[in-house]
Amino acid sequence: MLNLRKDFPILENNYIYLDSAATSLTPNCVIEAMLEYYNNFRANIGRSIYKIANKALEAYEEARNNIAKLINAKSNEIIFVRNTTEAINIIANGLEFNKENNIVTTILEHHSNYLPWIKINIPVRIIMCDNEGEISDFSLIDKNTKIVAITHVSNVLGVKTPIKEIIKIAHENNAFVLVDGAQSVPHMKIDVKELDCDFMAFSGHKMCGPTGIGVLYIKEELQEIIPPLILGGGIIEDVDINSFILRKGPEKYEAGTPAIAEAIGLGEAALYLMKIGMNNIEEHEKYLTRKLLEKLNEIDDVIIYGPKDPSKRTGIVSFNIRGMDPNDVAEKLDKIANIMVRSGFHCAIPLHKYILKAYEGTVRASLYLYNNIDEIEIFIETIRKIINGKLNKNKSQ
Repeated sequence: MLNLRKDFPILENNYIYLDSAATSLTPNCVIEAMLEYYNNFRANIGRSIYKIANKALEAYEEARNNIAKLINAKSNEIIFVRNTTEAINIIANGLEFNKENNIVTTILEHHSNYLPWIKINIPVRIIMCDNEGEISDFSLIDKNTKIVAITHVSNVLGVKTPIKEIIKIAHENNAFVLVDGAQSVPHMKIDVKELDCDFMAFSGHKMCGPTGIGVLYIKEELQEIIPPLILGGGIIEDVDINSFILRKGPEKYEAGTPAIAEAIGLGEAALYLMKIGMNNIEEHEKYLTRKLLEKLNEIDDVIIYGPKDPSKRTGIVSFNIRGMDPNDVAEKLDKIANIMVRSGFHCAIPLHKYILKAYEGTVRASLYLYNNIDEIEIFIETIRKIINGKLNKNKSQ
């Protein structure tokens, strides 16, 4: 059992925070690292040679190194962006397509890994899943597939996709693979070299880091074929009247003044997670997820979406209460017991429409390293109160 709640001051307010799939809480060490920058070496990077500017640059690059260690990448393969969405758009806008190409993605995807591809004027093939979110038919990947863009973990169902198998099949067909790691990097050990993915995108705010900062991993040898999304200061080697030469490495993609404090905070978050141990975090979440599913399954009026087997999912559990709007359930959880969950479509409308048939959306409880079994008990007790309140109201009518 992890005991890290003291690192998160917001939990002193007796909140039960079960919305980490949307955004995680931030530990003291991350806030302190950002304040250290603002209070002691607040300067721009890559532009000046005075002491605190050099110190700011060192801290910024050290953050890049920490992220690289977290996912076993080279530091020059780590590009700072605003979020997962921007990272995916860099690849979608950077690749060159021809009329014979196709793109393969899945029905599980967050809109951020769906919309950038369907706007490209070539066929987008959608791998469907079963009622529990599992995908198994990869025949849509063929010799004309340019890229397979796939989530590692569904942000609605918590189901883990067979990412290694997909990457192998894609590479056998000479296709690139982009992995949306927004829901996996914060929760399990990731090794991009072992996975052999070409691109990976993830966000800082879902992994104990600040908002406004994310990461795009691009294999070093592929950076030559992906141009930057925007041009400006800090990314060029030379500029002439009618031409320019781009820098090599991650700097090529980081035009303008970057989110320096946020990058430093994200680097500290990576250190924090590595100190705890990603395997420890994953095991803690597995334990809580198993308990949560067991107890929810005991309640007749609760419909649970996703794998019944807890080993096939992460700490994301989406559900509905029969006869109740998911937004009403979320509001009551907050009002009765300060329990914070997300309700709605979770930026995955096609999945709700075509697979879950949950046309009003779902309620999503998502767990992280600071949650504990006591919170699960209170959550279950509150769900029972909500259902009893609904039943009593129906009887009185």
